Amino acid sequence: MKRSEGRGGRAARSSAARAPARVARDALEGWLNDYLQPGAIEDYCPNGLQVEGSPQIRKLVCGVTASLAFVQAAAKSGAQAVLVHHGWFWRGEDPCVTGARHARLSALMASGISLFAYHLPLDVHAEVGNNVALARHLGWPAGEPFGRQGLIRMTSLPAPSDAAGLGRLLQRRLARKPLLVGALDRPIHRIAWCTGAAHDFLPQAIEAGADAFVSGEISERTTHLAREAGVIYASAGHHATERYGVQALGARVAEQFGIEVVFIDDPNPV
Repeated sequence: MKRSEGRGGRAARSSAARAPARVARDALEGWLNDYLQPGAIEDYCPNGLQVEGSPQIRKLVCGVTASLAFVQAAAKSGAQAVLVHHGWFWRGEDPCVTGARHARLSALMASGISLFAYHLPLDVHAEVGNNVALARHLGWPAGEPFGRQGLIRMTSLPAPSDAAGLGRLLQRRLARKPLLVGALDRPIHRIAWCTGAAHDFLPQAIEAGADAFVSGEISERTTHLAREAGVIYASAGHHATERYGVQALGARVAEQFGIEVVFIDDPNPV
């Protein structure tokens, strides 16, 4: 389990003298909902406060997924709330609170920790979203959103690249070797991307004129489509591509409320 104060921790320390050391849970919920506007996005999980915990928050822990290991690490760190991209209660899941679900929920509630989770609203946000945060991390322009609910972004690169250069950039910046398939000899002028499991958005990227499309996961059919369409597809890791939006959001919370905010990473090879 990796812990980093990141931008949020530094902002919390610098603002401690001029902002309160704690925030009411309900006030944080209201601010997050105003900032991320989850009601404007059609999703397949609840966004916002998923589990109610302590009414006052001094420390907020951010992470990608509310796994058991993450919840336990947050509790050990003394957090009163956690903020994640992948929360719980997904559409179509078995609703029974047994097994792994029981263990996660029990660990959270025993520690009095509130769970805030924002899925697609965090992906698409123009300031702290996963897509724009990934672009910043990779040194790309933020580009423009397109596709369903603006979930895909595309930009023209400042300088043309190729598959080898794209692969090196992704590996260096994400600390994970990507898988590249398709027309690997094609020059890359226009690149599209969507973090997480967006491999099935490849047809939209092709139609929009992208030379390459980057996402987290890949399926067997993705390879054939990329080859036949003459484009490059890069699978850079679901977890690896979605580490940055929640950290940017945590930094905004620290700036707004002056509370302590840290990022804890529960590494995932997928």
